[in-house]
Amino acid sequence: MDTTTTDIDPKAQTARQRTLALAALGIVFGDIGTSPLYMMRETFHGGMGLDEASVYGVLSIAVWSLVIIVTLKYCVFVMRADNKGEGGVLSLASLALRTGHAAPRRRRIIWLLALTGLSLFYGDALITPSVSVLSAVEGLKVATDAFDDLVVPLATVILIGLFMLQSRGTAGVGRLFGPIMVLWFLTLGTLGLIEVLQHPAILSAIWPGYAIDLIIAKPWITFVALGAIVLCVTGAEALYADMGHFGRGPIRIAWAGVSICLILNYFGQGALLLSDPSAIKNPFYRLAPEWALYPMVVLSTCATVIASQAVISGVFSLTRQAIQLGYLPRMDIRHTSATEMGQIYIPQINYLLMVGVAIVVISFQNSSALTHAYGLAVTGAMMIDGLLAAIVARWLWGWSRWLAWTVFGAFFLVDLMFLTSNMLKIPTGGWFPIVCAIAALAAFMVWNRGREILVTKLYRDAMPIREFLEHWDRTTERVSGTAVFMTSNPAVIPTAFLHNLKHNHVVHERVVIMKVDVKDFPRVADANRIEVEKLGKGFHQVIVHYGFMERPDVPRALELCRQFGLSFDLMQTTFFLGRETLIPARRSELRRWQAALFIAMQATALSATRFFRIPANRVVEMGTQVEI
Repeated sequence: MDTTTTDIDPKAQTARQRTLALAALGIVFGDIGTSPLYMMRETFHGGMGLDEASVYGVLSIAVWSLVIIVTLKYCVFVMRADNKGEGGVLSLASLALRTGHAAPRRRRIIWLLALTGLSLFYGDALITPSVSVLSAVEGLKVATDAFDDLVVPLATVILIGLFMLQSRGTAGVGRLFGPIMVLWFLTLGTLGLIEVLQHPAILSAIWPGYAIDLIIAKPWITFVALGAIVLCVTGAEALYADMGHFGRGPIRIAWAGVSICLILNYFGQGALLLSDPSAIKNPFYRLAPEWALYPMVVLSTCATVIASQAVISGVFSLTRQAIQLGYLPRMDIRHTSATEMGQIYIPQINYLLMVGVAIVVISFQNSSALTHAYGLAVTGAMMIDGLLAAIVARWLWGWSRWLAWTVFGAFFLVDLMFLTSNMLKIPTGGWFPIVCAIAALAAFMVWNRGREILVTKLYRDAMPIREFLEHWDRTTERVSGTAVFMTSNPAVIPTAFLHNLKHNHVVHERVVIMKVDVKDFPRVADANRIEVEKLGKGFHQVIVHYGFMERPDVPRALELCRQFGLSFDLMQTTFFLGRETLIPARRSELRRWQAALFIAMQATALSATRFFRIPANRVVEMGTQVEI
């Protein structure tokens, strides 16, 4: 989204940017905005100690982590990687590949990095709602121990309710997100400021020397604590992932205000811990006066639900991209808004997430246990963003090797320290995002490889279409109407066409061989949507181009063919689709478990009829049995 267009009235442009910045508060900053609920508590539960030097050092590391990772790395550098307005790890990989430097081996490495980052995001999507809502509801335990046994059931009910509402879309609720998050951040800043005014010396912790002193005095303890301090930047990757919805400007404007509120709250918690060490049980809620405890629990729960909604929406968006790029089977993608393209709902993914989140909450029981699993997914994803951005800077922006690797090398070292610290938590929960990432990555790779093998088998002995037309017996009976054959290789005769010819002994007056081609950029203009080639004898080749953020719509694509002199009457058009029945082969290019997984994924795939929005009463499916 370009927010710098010069032909817009400056006042209107400023007002629009402010509106978008408000909306960004509700979508982009929900995750990072709820980190004060648990970051300070988890950091000082690891044996750091509550002496003045430790508190000042931790606050200094936290502040400079926000500056280096969020402000410099993401806001200044990574967000420059604008893939026609879109962000996210798959968009970043597509940019990295859009140069002449991407040899086949490098392409494989880049896609492996991108898919690994996407896999880690799926693990993050299971953890973020769980840890956020649990942390908010745990505020009830500060008031009285009577709520101890109700925290997990209440958090589970709230999360299940959130997933059950997904099918209704976020358009209506979304209007409340911005104002609620404004109230949330103002509350964070106000509570922190009140405590800071009572202990103003705490502001000196902004000096980086305190961080250096702590590292020198307690090197191992500080290294271990990095695994908890990194929680202050969780959600930083959302700034780039959601860039397409709001644009760079509004996100940067919003971050300027958000960062001040976050820092004030962290400093307020630090000042509270120095004056009252017993507040370590839950320093966030102890900042609030007793009368405000229950309202804070309600507000915190709202904020964490919003943070969860942002992650869930991100999963839907990235899943759609993965489907279009050929790394997941076709799924039912429903648009929940008539005006907002990005608001989608994928039932299969929604229910998988709902079950997964419920299992996570019930298994881990409390937010402290979940934070051990949280950091690894976040730091791994941020490191991959940095590596891909370095490639883009070097190859696409034309940076010198020295400049690219100096700038992003510094970010890499920071990410590496946080990542290695979080690896210490693998036995106590860090294994969870690793298992999730491995499972997701295996699914991506098996599906992509399986489809390649399947397409090779289907078209291995196929006859080139031009050769067929040269030798075709024109005495075959022609019937009225148009036949559209969907194929992934328009250069050869589709299997469905041969089956129809073999069994019915007829050919339609007009035959269209159609391929849907998904590009590695977000959207394709209608002017570039269609390619039409007349092959003679009533045969046409049509290629329809879509970006990876778009959902194919074959009937609408046929309407665009009019400009090429090819008009369609859907009532006189029949769509022929191939449907493959897969059976395990005795000797396969896939391993046994891979073949079993691919066959299972193929069985769950949405039919091409629904995915391409083809009228069901105009479709004929031709079945083929294939060994895989």
